[in-house]
Amino acid sequence: MASSLVSAWQLLWDFDPDVYFVVWTSLKISAAGAFLAAVAGIPAGMTLALTRFRGRGLVLLLLNTALALPTVVIGLFVYAFISRRGPLGHLGLLFTPAGVVVGELLLALPIAVHYSLSAIQALDPRLFLTIRSLGANRWQEARKILSEGRFGIMAAVVASFGRTIAEVGVAMMLGGNIEGFTRTMTTAIALETSKGEFELGLALGIFLLTVAFAVNAGLYVLQRSRG
Repeated sequence: MASSLVSAWQLLWDFDPDVYFVVWTSLKISAAGAFLAAVAGIPAGMTLALTRFRGRGLVLLLLNTALALPTVVIGLFVYAFISRRGPLGHLGLLFTPAGVVVGELLLALPIAVHYSLSAIQALDPRLFLTIRSLGANRWQEARKILSEGRFGIMAAVVASFGRTIAEVGVAMMLGGNIEGFTRTMTTAIALETSKGEFELGLALGIFLLTVAFAVNAGLYVLQRSRG
């Protein structure tokens, strides 16, 4: 174990091109999926928090169900749509980075919606009454609410990114784990470990943990600065 750990650090220290290409691919795909999930999920979460409509309970139930969906189920669902025989097969998304981004978008979207919903609901109810009594329009109201709930909203983005960068099922099923094209850190770890290349898998695991720690540490510092 000690020798494997030393070899893993050596791979990272030497800037092995294969390692860092996998890292870059993983970061690029995960960031794109998390960004799109935030763009769609934050307004959806705000809408659910601020409005009451018929069927809202069913929407919340479906949202909570989506939070618990295994990644392979989402991968299978997207695969059925973008495979050659699927309704979106003509787009050629299967086994491409774009196809993985679509899957990770659907994976992270419920998280972005849920965190945004919770962040808005946690605000003081008097804030909404004050904003409306001052005659703010919808756009001004949304801006103020986002500003007051910005740390909860940032947590939604961080949680979405953490979900996308750590998953393996969607990336494996939709990306195919193609070397130099769609291989991510998680799929590479699974492959290299199964081949007996424990050092490379460990190196990627260390980098994955470092990225997760850095992102969450950044959010923690921002939240502390608020206080």
